[in-house]
Formats: sequence, C-alpha cells, structure tokens
Amino acid sequence: MENPSLASTLGRALWTLLLATLSSTTGQPFGGESVCTARPLAKYSITFTGKWSQTAFPKQYPLFRPPAQWSSLLGAAHSSDYSMWRKNEYVSNGLRDFAERGEAWALMREIEAAGEKLQSVHGVFSAPAVPSGTGQTSTELEVHSRHSLVSFVVRIVPSPDWFVGIDSLDLCEGGRWKEQVAVDLYPHDAGTDSGFTFSSPNFATIPQDTVTEITSSSPSHPANSFYYPKLKFLPPIARVTLVRLQQGSRAFIPPAPDLASRDNEIVDSLSGPETPLDCEVSLWSSWGLCAGHCGKLGAKTRTRYVRVQPANNGTPCPELEEEAECVPDNCV
Repeated sequence: MENPSLASTLGRALWTLLLATLSSTTGQPFGGESVCTARPLAKYSITFTGKWSQTAFPKQYPLFRPPAQWSSLLGAAHSSDYSMWRKNEYVSNGLRDFAERGEAWALMREIEAAGEKLQSVHGVFSAPAVPSGTGQTSTELEVHSRHSLVSFVVRIVPSPDWFVGIDSLDLCEGGRWKEQVAVDLYPHDAGTDSGFTFSSPNFATIPQDTVTEITSSSPSHPANSFYYPKLKFLPPIARVTLVRLQQGSRAFIPPAPDLASRDNEIVDSLSGPETPLDCEVSLWSSWGLCAGHCGKLGAKTRTRYVRVQPANNGTPCPELEEEAECVPDNCV
C-alpha cells in the first residue's frame, strides 16, 4: 500500500508547481507579444502613396470606366487580440463588403464592436480616396502602449476584391516608439470573388477562400491582370510611411502629384519601374481555300490577331499572316 504521507507530499508539490506555472503565464502579454513600456500615447502621421502606374503595371491598365484609383483608407490602432485581416485567414463580412464594393459601414461597426467588447481597439482612422493610380493621401492616428499595433486596408479600384494594407504593424519597440516606418505594399485577394481581371463581373467564390497575396505568377492564369511570368516579383503597387509627431506638431501632408494625360497615356510624376509587357497573339485561324491555276501550285493563307499590344520594350508582335503552297481544289 502507498505511504499516505508520501502521496500528500507529492500532491502539495504538484499543486505548488501548477500555481507557479499559472502565475508566470498570467503576466505574459497575449499571443507572446513583447510588452510596450513606452510613454502611454504617441501620435503619427500616415501617408499612403499609390504607385499603380501604367509603366509599372501595363497589362490591362484601367484607363476609364473607371480609371485606376484607390478607395479611402480605413484603419485602427489596436492590441493583439483584434485582427482586421490576416493572410491565409478568412475575411469578415465587413472586410468583404469593403474589398468588393468599397462599402465601409459594416467594417467600421465590426471595429467598434471589438473595441467595446474586448477593449482591443484604441482608435479608428481614415484618409480620403486617391482618384488616380499614383497619388498620395494622409491622416493622423494615435497609438497607446497597450494598443501599439496598426492595421489598415485600401481597396484597389477597379477590381473584383483586391486590396492593399498592413496587418498588425507594431509601432512600439520595447521602451520607445519608432520614429519612422515605411512599408512597400503588394496586392492581396480577399478570397470572396473569383474574377481574374480589374473589370471582371461579380462572380462569388463558393466556398469562400482565404486572403492570398497576388504575385507575378499567382494566380497562374494568363488572363490575370497581374500575371507577368517573366518577373520574379511584382514591383510594389503602393507604399505607406508612418512618422511620429512631436507633441503639439501636426503632420505635413504632401501634395498629390500632378498627373497629365496625353493620348490616353497617363504620365506618372512619381518615379517607378518600367515593366516590359510582351505581345500576345491569338492562335492561328484555319487555312483558307487553296487558290491557283490548274496544273500549278497554288497558295493558301491563315491569320491571327493581336490580343495584347507590347509595352515598355516588351517582345514585339510576330507576323499575323502566313502563306503556304498547296494544290488547288478548284483550279481555274
């Protein structure tokens, strides 16, 4: 039979170990994030710069109805127990409405509800839309030592459900606030619409997919507006810069670039890469009838047409008509 005093001693030891483990974990921040010990509040200016130019993204670049542009920016300062969006996870109903149609009310209600129930959101911020693919918009935001993360989204217009943004960028670094942060942005698919092109009709993804980054080779379909198989990486389509403001100061909002149009070509005053776009042609048509004189060889032709015109020193188009010898069926 087991010694009762020994069992009691072991039980007390296990209980003491459990209490010690619990006390050490309850003091840890949620999700293993580092504790921010900076001064409670900090203000930042946030500047969103669109880099969606026709030279950087020549394929199917939207020139009208509507032309390339950006929606308003909507974001929040929050703690780690709130997520506006996350790669490889499903978007909320509010973010779906924002990514597909630019409607922000449902997303704002979700953010406010998270702030009321979980006390996880310190504040919401927004910036005006950018009416062209290249341009800037700015606003200010406030972060707290317990709410040092920043997330935001901007819809790509036009698009099925594509957007750019940041997920949980931490502006606190131990005991200090970061003075400046700049991040290049790339297109993401919300996973709620299956369109391949900027102007695709509404075609719901059933079942809903998760958020994925759009790259030069994914989705791997030639119809995809961002499909550039010769590029290893897409150039950044936008950039965001956050600058800490000193107390009592206000952000300098840079003027939007002056854009002029010339023969349907958008002149981009912001320097950027020139992405070559190769010519794309259709398949050959069927051979035409063989024409010629009796007893002599005749000729037949077939044609193809240009599907995508080359741009930025891309591969030029090949011959669009081909001729071959043949024996006439109905000679003259």
